[in-house]
Amino acid sequence: MKKIPDFNNIVNKVDINQQKPLFSRLNKDIPASIVVFLVALPLCLGIALASGAPLLSGLISGIVGGIVIGSISHSSVSVSGPAASLTAVVLASIASLGSFDVFLLAVVLGGIFQFTLGILKAGLIADYMPSNIIKGLLAAIGIILIIAQIPYAMGIAADTADYFDPNKNFFSQVDEAIASFYASLTGGALLITGISLAIMIFWDKTPLKNFKLLPPALVVVLLGVALNVIFQYAVPSLYLEEAHLVNIPNIDSVSELVTFPDFSAITNPEVWGVAITITLIASIASLLAIEAADELDPHKRNTPPNRELVAQGIGNTITGLIGGIPITSVIVRSSVNIAAGAETKLSAILHGIFLLLSVLFLSSILNLIPLSSLAAILLVIGYKLASWDVVSTMFRKGWNQFIPFVVTIVAIILTDLLIGIFIGTLVSIFFLLRSNYHNAFFVENTKIFKGETIRLELSNEVSFFNKASIKNTLWNVPDKSTVIIDATFASYIDQDVLEIFEDFRDTYAREHDINLSIIGLKEKYDLGKDLEFVQEELKDSKKRSTPQDIFDYLKDGNQRYVDGKLVSRRLRNKELMDFINAPPLAAVVNCIDMREPLNVLMNTGIGDLIPIRTAGNLANDHGIKSLEVACQKQGAKFILFMGNSANKIYAQALRDFKEGHDSYLCPLIAEAVEANHITRDLINESNLYEHADVITRWSLVRSRELVIEQSQFLRESIEEGSIGMASGFFNRQNGKIDFSEMHQTSEVINSNG
Repeated sequence: MKKIPDFNNIVNKVDINQQKPLFSRLNKDIPASIVVFLVALPLCLGIALASGAPLLSGLISGIVGGIVIGSISHSSVSVSGPAASLTAVVLASIASLGSFDVFLLAVVLGGIFQFTLGILKAGLIADYMPSNIIKGLLAAIGIILIIAQIPYAMGIAADTADYFDPNKNFFSQVDEAIASFYASLTGGALLITGISLAIMIFWDKTPLKNFKLLPPALVVVLLGVALNVIFQYAVPSLYLEEAHLVNIPNIDSVSELVTFPDFSAITNPEVWGVAITITLIASIASLLAIEAADELDPHKRNTPPNRELVAQGIGNTITGLIGGIPITSVIVRSSVNIAAGAETKLSAILHGIFLLLSVLFLSSILNLIPLSSLAAILLVIGYKLASWDVVSTMFRKGWNQFIPFVVTIVAIILTDLLIGIFIGTLVSIFFLLRSNYHNAFFVENTKIFKGETIRLELSNEVSFFNKASIKNTLWNVPDKSTVIIDATFASYIDQDVLEIFEDFRDTYAREHDINLSIIGLKEKYDLGKDLEFVQEELKDSKKRSTPQDIFDYLKDGNQRYVDGKLVSRRLRNKELMDFINAPPLAAVVNCIDMREPLNVLMNTGIGDLIPIRTAGNLANDHGIKSLEVACQKQGAKFILFMGNSANKIYAQALRDFKEGHDSYLCPLIAEAVEANHITRDLINESNLYEHADVITRWSLVRSRELVIEQSQFLRESIEEGSIGMASGFFNRQNGKIDFSEMHQTSEVINSNG
């Protein structure tokens, strides 16, 4: 027996194989890692300072995030390190626990909890995050980046690591920045920022873009160092002092980097509470960040969320053991990594190695880098994340996508990352529920049965969220109408909805003389013995339908098809015989060239139409006899001759006629060619299908005449009005059927085809 492959293994292999070999893109990964390292360095210091932790703890987290998590994660572009989303938690936790050493124990426990969540496959939460929330998150980060970097881009005096804090009041920070603008503006920083922005913006529009080993961000950093050295000797007034440069502490040995947690506090319940908080926030932030990074990844690779939780858990356990603050996958550094051209996770790993080497050996050199150079890089990245194109694209997707997108942006800017995402998600859920309000069922209002019939076809799952829409629909049906509730395809119906059906049956329907029937109800949705299957009544109702009712039904169905508002006509095998045992509505004669399904074009139910196919559209003796059987024995009350544009059979027959070939197709058009005076000289390839359409329309009219001439039963039935007859011409370009008038008397049939 052939072995069936394990689907889970296949999925895992796909996730792994999406990654390029680790050392296959050195020409892109090495320059990108340098750029990420240069951006990550001040961010690590700034977040540590904002968290009330030792500056070195931020660098430790960056090193572990790059080397450890970068090695374990299956993300090709995500970069991990200390995150701004945890600064408030870290600051408050260190203060409440009373010691940084005790706090490190909470980080270790949080890492263990994260690892456990990954093993338990809790990463599926990432699959349920709406894309508009992810895009709103990215845009908000972009705006925050722009706001945060303006002081450094303009040389406003500030502490090296005093980055924008999303946990503080946004507008007060902007006001402070504006107030100090004129007082502390630095000409050298402005000049370096201007030149750097020009390079970042116009690089890809010049031949320099061909130098793949030299990304523009790296050029900006090197040029910033060079310009500041020139300023020092040539233009001292523009020279940037230490306050405007990167500043990292000097480390003489590795041992100075390490701080161990205080394991004696393991019994402290507050430590466990902090650990759980770190676990939840860090896990959600990481899952959101990898979703955002995958969205930005030009190759659209998919990061396994459970593997990411395992990697983050191991990383946080290690960083807590050696003195680092909590780590998450971070959007800013990931965005920089992608923008710099990274192709594999080697870039993230190398950036961690560079952080370690820089702390140990290169602090004096790195301290020459102007903050304005780094600010220019981040300004461009921020604009790309929050550009007008992003906003306009979301706007074109409709209000249900755009409003949660905007709310997410505003909420993140005014509060913080997680609160903003929570608010945006709530708004998105509101629109989801609003959508479900309208999509619990399909509604069809017809008059093919006696009186007015409203048919509600329930969707696959009908939850309590759909109560209001269903009740509103049922309680507004006209008096003395027929209501059919079709539960055939509902795999789940909430008990609250079932109670609505009971209330409608027992009260409203009885008081308003409404004939209610429910079909397809499963045993587990048992509403009682009074609910009867509707099929017997359908048979009787169809017998009472008039030809005009049926003709209107067919015309309305085609209009729904053209408008894209089809009523679902799904059917399960076990109910098929119940449907086709009911009498048909119409017999339709159409050419075998017409492959389009008739029940879709006219949105009819299963078994409503009897198709009779012929070669061409001209009725023959056998076709007319079939129509007699369909009406006299099957119970059809309407005859429809259907033609279609661009008939390939007629087109080939016309080619044969023009070339003088006596083919088997020529008899199909002989009478029509003569009647319409179509000569060989008039036919060419450019007008071939125009002549075919003329023949099709003529054949439809002639077929109706032949029915009247050759069938006494059909002629008498049509004249007395018990059977209706018409024709329709289906336009393949727009899906519209051009119906003729219905022939009901012995009047001469016109040529409306």
